[in-house]
Amino acid sequence: MAAMHVLYEESGDFKVGAVLADNETSLQVEAPHGKRSKVKASAVLLRFTQPAPAEMLRQAEIMAGDIDAAFLWECCGAEEFAFETLAKDYCGHAPNAVEAAAILIRLRAAPIYFHRKGKGRFRAAPADILRAALASEEKKRRVKQQIVDWAHALAAGRLPEGWQPALPELLYRPDRNKPEARALEQASEATGLTAARLFERAGALASTHDYHFGRFLFEHFPRGTSFLENLDFQVPAGLPEARVAAFSLDDAETTEIDDALSITRLAPDLVQVGIHIAAPALGFAPGSAMDEAARQRMSSIYVPGRKITMLPDSVVDAFTLGEGAARPALSIYFEVREPDLVIERERSVIESVPIAANLRLQASASLDEAFVRGEPPPLPFAGELHWLWRFAEARETVRGRPSTAVERPEYNFRVLRDGNGGERIEIQLRPRGTPLDKLVAELMILANSTWGRLLDAAGLPAIYRVQAGGKVRMSTGAGEHQSLGISHYAWLTSPLRRYVDLVNQWQLVALLRGEVAPFARNDPALLSAVHAFETAHAAYGEFQWAMERYWCLRWLVQEGVGVAEAEVLRENLVRFTRLPLTLRVPSLPDLAAGTRVELEVVQVDLLEAELRCRYRAPVS
Repeated sequence: MAAMHVLYEESGDFKVGAVLADNETSLQVEAPHGKRSKVKASAVLLRFTQPAPAEMLRQAEIMAGDIDAAFLWECCGAEEFAFETLAKDYCGHAPNAVEAAAILIRLRAAPIYFHRKGKGRFRAAPADILRAALASEEKKRRVKQQIVDWAHALAAGRLPEGWQPALPELLYRPDRNKPEARALEQASEATGLTAARLFERAGALASTHDYHFGRFLFEHFPRGTSFLENLDFQVPAGLPEARVAAFSLDDAETTEIDDALSITRLAPDLVQVGIHIAAPALGFAPGSAMDEAARQRMSSIYVPGRKITMLPDSVVDAFTLGEGAARPALSIYFEVREPDLVIERERSVIESVPIAANLRLQASASLDEAFVRGEPPPLPFAGELHWLWRFAEARETVRGRPSTAVERPEYNFRVLRDGNGGERIEIQLRPRGTPLDKLVAELMILANSTWGRLLDAAGLPAIYRVQAGGKVRMSTGAGEHQSLGISHYAWLTSPLRRYVDLVNQWQLVALLRGEVAPFARNDPALLSAVHAFETAHAAYGEFQWAMERYWCLRWLVQEGVGVAEAEVLRENLVRFTRLPLTLRVPSLPDLAAGTRVELEVVQVDLLEAELRCRYRAPVS
């Protein structure tokens, strides 16, 4: 008697095997590879004696590949049917095992044509459902082919047509559900290149700078950096005009001039020092559309060659303390007795302040030398600057703390553009602790601390910088700032650039006018402003650091630096002598911190913002 074989379904797959024992409800079956298993009789779809199980399944799969599912659909009718019945009609005779299995396999492989209705039973899909399914399949086929074509184009160094608008998302946050992202993955796998490299090779990146800057815009300004149109504000009219000639000290590129200073001699031994702060809080109210625009940004953002302002240019132009006009300001005046430079009286007013000059810090080197010699140079307001420097030193002595950290250098970055798309970076050391640094820092500390005390004494909440135990935090309650040596430190002197200063200015304006303050203690809007500012400030700071690092690498390329000098910080970490740039150098031997070394610049990768250097020798 010929051996009996079966075709059965298990875990969604068709399997075959030789029957070792038939117990009616179950069978003992031996698979072609020798494994024995128990199979329920209900899972058996076909019984046969020849050919051998593995050969039968092989032949059936080959035959199934030649069967047209659409033809079967036309032949089977609308009623439910068994696969053996359709196999008989298709073959024109009682089907053998291979023929019956082939029909079964083809039916199971075409679910859009045939719906399963039970063990070995099917029903043709209704015509309308089939048309929709076929259209969907065709669409998937076209998308799949499109992905292949796009991937080939990218791998060949060409940007697929119509991809330009999708570049930011593909570069910075690709969605794998989209065909463009899948094509990009395929091209990356085929070439071994990153998405950025592929787009760079295809000429789709305007520059490496735009690639890095674009990442920040994509994450923090997905709708662009433009402000909404028709954001209303008003420039206050009828403010009393101060009888001073104020001047500011800023970098050459500064347009948001928040603060200015003035000196007026009231008596032979009595001098009035004025600190004048731009007053955008007079132009729009908390909760307004303009406030919402500022709150979304939280601060102005500065990176080499670029800036994104917290407030629209129209507001900045109206309230910046630009020379040649009288501008709305919050002023705080200190009457200072000579020769000890002791403050005897203070008062705060809302007024219009004439700005006589905007002094730029390019003159700081000559001024610094003049301060040290005690001989003010022949520059506008040089005498006033020298007097204010002496006053700043007196204030620093009162606080018992230095205004600036002299040991920590800072750098100025200037991006020079030639009008033809060319860019050149200048990176210049700006040492901390210069007379002008001290002058500005000390007077701003004085204004912030005095106004902070004033708000606290009036019982009005404000946003303070508090430091205790070496940790700095922001708080809506007053607290000591230990490193500055002051009891109150509320940010109020940069309202055009920082949202917390603007919030504090609204509180101060209400106090000076005798009005109800816009923010009450534990006001959710005040608390959320603190959190939002800290989050934004950290993100902007990280971005600024990244872009300064990028421009340092640009400088190395620009200057053709092959060998650079650096100082060992710890282990294999070094800091460049000429640049604000730190780097790990794996080849660095075990050297003491502070050791100066020579490094060979091996590779500068502007796209990935990476630098590789090799240790050469210690600097003798």
